[in-house]
Amino acid sequence: MQPDTALQIATSQLNRVRQEIGKIIVGQTDVVDGVLICLLAGGHVLLEGVPGLGKTTLLRTLSRVLHLKYSRIQFTPDLMPGDIVGSMIIDSEGGSRALRFQPGPIFTHLCLADEINRATPKTQSALLEAMQEHTVTIGNTTHPLEAPFLVMATQNPIEMEGTYPLPEAQLDRFLMKILVRYPSRSDLSTIVERTIQKDEIELENVLDRDAILGLRDVCHTVLVAPHVQSYAIDLVMATQPGTDQTHELAQKFIRYGSSPRGAQALVECGRVLALMKGRLHLSTEDIEAVAPAVLRHRIILNFDAHADGQTPETILSRIIPSVGAAIHK
Repeated sequence: MQPDTALQIATSQLNRVRQEIGKIIVGQTDVVDGVLICLLAGGHVLLEGVPGLGKTTLLRTLSRVLHLKYSRIQFTPDLMPGDIVGSMIIDSEGGSRALRFQPGPIFTHLCLADEINRATPKTQSALLEAMQEHTVTIGNTTHPLEAPFLVMATQNPIEMEGTYPLPEAQLDRFLMKILVRYPSRSDLSTIVERTIQKDEIELENVLDRDAILGLRDVCHTVLVAPHVQSYAIDLVMATQPGTDQTHELAQKFIRYGSSPRGAQALVECGRVLALMKGRLHLSTEDIEAVAPAVLRHRIILNFDAHADGQTPETILSRIIPSVGAAIHK
């Protein structure tokens, strides 16, 4: 297949997926695109927003449109690691008793980890191997997870009492952190209109597992020019205090900057976005577009930042354009 043909097919398929999701999810274009980017880039996504904004509905709709297996894990303080990854049970069928592995809900394609910060660190860590290695180890046996595999975790920014904030090592394993905001008045009007409709909205299966894996292969053909790669590296370096390329705000307000995973994520997410836009080459605009979601959970602010009322949003909103302006000179 010619590159141009593969590009047209891939872009058309992704547009159809977004259109089908749009039948259920009103607005939230950035959230929908971010989840699709993470799925095609082979990463995971953390959504932060108050209840009722459609986070659960989004992943369930995505599973229907892409014909993928879907599971939901409601994280609570009494949730145990075995409730996620599975456990060994005694199988007494056939008159003989033997231990058999019973897979947990993590053995799926799309896994919703709802309110992940309500579970204890021991339970949260049960996701680490699955997210990073795409495997689950029980005893001496390692069980692979079927591709594609996406963990979409959610957390409520309001009710933080009695919760267990994710450690930085686990946050770094999420490709993106996306903030889910309130819908506009027009979007809210559309939501209410769809709510009072009698007929249930029917969704088409646009893609299947094999087609998604094929799209991933096309994403890997997106070209990355040296100057675009340098831009991604400069962005990450600008967040790291104590380096020659650090931004003045990072030196003042950031305790720890982005890890090398940040630079990798910028490139991988940018390539998927370029494909969505119908291009087989990565641009600095693609990097700039995904940078807030890629970097906001990878920087740790110091005491001065909190005292001054700074947030990752306010700092990145000045660092990213500053680095971009230096590149375009």
